[in-house]
Amino acid sequence: MSEVELIKQRAHERAIASGLPYVGALTPAEAYALMQNGIKLVDVRTQAELYWVGHIPGSLYVEWNSYPGGTLNHSFVAQLAEVAKRDEPVMFLCRSGGRSHFAAMLATQSGWRECSNVLEGFEGDKDVRGHRSEVSGWKKAGLPWTQS
Repeated sequence: MSEVELIKQRAHERAIASGLPYVGALTPAEAYALMQNGIKLVDVRTQAELYWVGHIPGSLYVEWNSYPGGTLNHSFVAQLAEVAKRDEPVMFLCRSGGRSHFAAMLATQSGWRECSNVLEGFEGDKDVRGHRSEVSGWKKAGLPWTQS
């Protein structure tokens, strides 16, 4: 079994164990490995987050909601269709895994066959001081990212 198949199998097992309605639940390192093998990563954070907090080179962007105010992006499915075909695998990432969970659910309900959520997100959970990027997430894992 290839590395990609092993990662997808582990992610699928996590999704089943957690009762998730989409195909996979990935760690940041697994998502990065899949990106290196051509699988699309869609970052659903706001443009402000991408600019001020950082972004992942090679990822695609479709906001789940907007800043300020957090207004839901009612064009999410249409915008996703512009960057990812329904028959190709798609991974979703946000700050800590919440919005990307809902994005993976909606994409699955809208006909994308192989959706996964990147657990922990870009910044992960807060530490005891209330700071992110210290406990978990893409940045904590030491994976590639840039900042404006």
